[in-house]
Amino acid sequence: MNDYLLLMHDDARDAAMAEDAGRWERYLDGLRASGRFDGGSSIGDGARFAKGTSPAPARGGPSGFLRVRAGSLEEAAGFLAGNPVYDAGGTVEIRELPRD
Repeated sequence: MNDYLLLMHDDARDAAMAEDAGRWERYLDGLRASGRFDGGSSIGDGARFAKGTSPAPARGGPSGFLRVRAGSLEEAAGFLAGNPVYDAGGTVEIRELPRD
């Protein structure tokens, strides 16, 4: 089993659907029931740092993440079903967390 992050971006065509608390509750209940959900969170404001430059506001990145376990990227993509951001036409990026 591999670990994956589902990174939700703040670009949904239907923001009300993407932020609907009831949809999120049902979706998260389903993830918990799968036994393969390892948490997640929204992501707040921050700053970007690079050596030798002044900090800049962090913009345009992910607005939240979920951590799941799956056998493959394709299997992890199955967790998109019911995701409020995905259903609202937004971007959900899936990234594997390699075991280094």
